[in-house]
Amino acid sequence: MVQPESEIKLEYDSKGMPFRRLGPSGLRVPLFSYGGWLTLGQSVVGDPCKEIIKTAFENGINMFDTAEAYNKGECEKELGRVFKELGLRRTDLVITTKLFWGVRAGPNAGGLSRKHIIEGTQESLARLQVEYVDVIFAHRCDVNVPMEEIVRAFNYVIDKGWAFYWGTSEWTAQQLEEAYHVANKLGLVGPVSEQCQHHMFHRDRAEKEYAPIYKKYHLGNTVFSPLASGLLTGKYNDGIPKGSRFDVEKDFFSSTIKALQSPEGQEKIRKVKELTKLAKEELDTTPGNLALAWVAKNPNTSTVILGATKPEQLLENLKALKVIPKLTPEIIKKIEKILDNKPESHPTYGRPALDEFGKHLY
Repeated sequence: MVQPESEIKLEYDSKGMPFRRLGPSGLRVPLFSYGGWLTLGQSVVGDPCKEIIKTAFENGINMFDTAEAYNKGECEKELGRVFKELGLRRTDLVITTKLFWGVRAGPNAGGLSRKHIIEGTQESLARLQVEYVDVIFAHRCDVNVPMEEIVRAFNYVIDKGWAFYWGTSEWTAQQLEEAYHVANKLGLVGPVSEQCQHHMFHRDRAEKEYAPIYKKYHLGNTVFSPLASGLLTGKYNDGIPKGSRFDVEKDFFSSTIKALQSPEGQEKIRKVKELTKLAKEELDTTPGNLALAWVAKNPNTSTVILGATKPEQLLENLKALKVIPKLTPEIIKKIEKILDNKPESHPTYGRPALDEFGKHLY
């Protein structure tokens, strides 16, 4: 999608959106981005897609995330169509997609073989109507493919100019470490970003398991599901509202819905109610915006992916930008008291802690 300047209809204006580097790379990404999982090309199609993307772009969001598996490629198609119809300049956009599950059945139609990485990339580009994506992610790690093959294939994609960087999604720290080891040994490029789930009720991987990876390789997170699929907005405190994600995608979220009825699920709802009170009384905001600001404040977060289904929902989410400066140490302490789930540090077996500066060397 290289459009002549005469066809550009919308000029990009950051509107004060903060930007961060994507991990160790030089690529700058908006603190809040937009993703099409379970929405674009699925529950949201046609003109509503255009309205959401237009609203995002006009409010500083220029990064859009998708995957080949999102409604079997339909999400990529919707994004490609909308980018073209809106007349957006390609260089103003940061487009990311992911490979693993494929769009059809077949022994080589998915996974991370060199064959699927190369052919899957070409098909994604065709659906998006672009010559390249900024970042291509391995949607999961393929334990049946040698890591050297995976690393070499993604580097081939980069060398061909089909992507500028590559990343991972929901990989373990051990798998990431192996990828970096292989890349360093071969003089190749390792992943610059992980796309992992991170929210107030899902913390261990992002805050503990990856800790050594952050220090050693400066990995950056492109966080998905920051609102726990809407649970942290408080909308499910009294049941499942009609038109909500748990209602529209009830089959997909069946196990999650069932879990909410358990004692553990009810305890989460109790905590959301306490967070709602804290958000309103001390920060003059909503629990959803508090949850978004909390994830965004993490120094290892490069961008937080929003999954709004309506333009007004997206605009409401962006109010979280004003909450971030309000998250003082005192407020964070109160949040932690409510959550009571902060990942435990690795044991020191009685040895004294390192001083404030020395601990950052290791």
